[in-house]
This record gives sequence, C-alpha cells and structure tokens, in this order.
Amino acid sequence: MLSVPDIDLLAEQAHAGQTDKIGVPYIAHVRAVAAGLAPFGDDLVMAGLLHDVLEDTHWTAGALIAAGVPARVVAIVQTVTNQPGTPYRDKIRRITADPLATLVKIADNAHNSRPDRAAQLPAEKREHLAVKYRQARAALWPSAARADINSIVRIVNPALLTELGEHFG
Repeated sequence: MLSVPDIDLLAEQAHAGQTDKIGVPYIAHVRAVAAGLAPFGDDLVMAGLLHDVLEDTHWTAGALIAAGVPARVVAIVQTVTNQPGTPYRDKIRRITADPLATLVKIADNAHNSRPDRAAQLPAEKREHLAVKYRQARAALWPSAARADINSIVRIVNPALLTELGEHFG
C-alpha cells in the first residue's frame, strides 16, 4: 500500500502542468484540500490529494488500486468525482450519503470558496461560483458534525467560520 508521501507524488505527477481557475498549479489546490483533512487521518488526506484525479487526469479507479492506493481511498475519490450527465445537485446528494466523502467535499468546497482565490476571478464567474458553493454547503454541512466542519474550515478557509456559526446558530 502507498503512503501519504507516495500519494502526494502520484497526485503531483498526475496534475503536472495543470492550473486551476486562477492560474495556480493545480497541485496546490489538492494539497490544500488534503491539509484540511489531516485531523481525520491518512485515508482522508490521501483522498484529498486524489479527489480530482479521476476527473482531471488519465488515471482510473482500477489503475489507482493497481498502483497500491487503498481501496477505501479510491471509493471515496469515486464518490466525489463528477459523473457525465449527473447534475451538480445530484452529485452533492450522492456525496452526502458517504460521511467520509462528505468531509472531502467540504474541504474542496472550502478551498474553492476562499475569498483570496475568488477575488482573482472575473465578477460574473465569481458570483456564479459563490452561489454554487453556498448551495453545496447548505447540503453538505447538515451531513457532517459541526466540530468536523469547524476543523476543516479553520485550516482551509477561516473566512467561512462566520457562515458556519450562522448555519448552526
């Protein structure tokens, strides 16, 4: 079985040359998501590192398992991966059925919602994504423990702490 450093290297190689919406090397995003999941153990850190690998690279679930990625990690990654023809709202519903996948998606959402990142997007795209991510949080957060969400948000996007307090008010 691969270790977290092995998975980090796999993710770095898989996302080599890719950039995110603001032009930053994509590996920075998956590492930020993984950092938010550190309090929950290695399996979730690995899932955070790999959360976009099935949808954005040549890797398949079978290839990940063959490479030594733990099957539970691959299952989480599959759960958070976009499926062609599946609306985003349905994807979020599928994710909330798996508590571990929910935590990965909360970390992903938190990083994608960072104000410093959003500020670099054109206004129209920034507003569209803000609504999308807020709606996703409205579905994701009730499916996780407040303490778990708090742990992730404190690491990944402290700006969401106010919203978290209002949500659980």
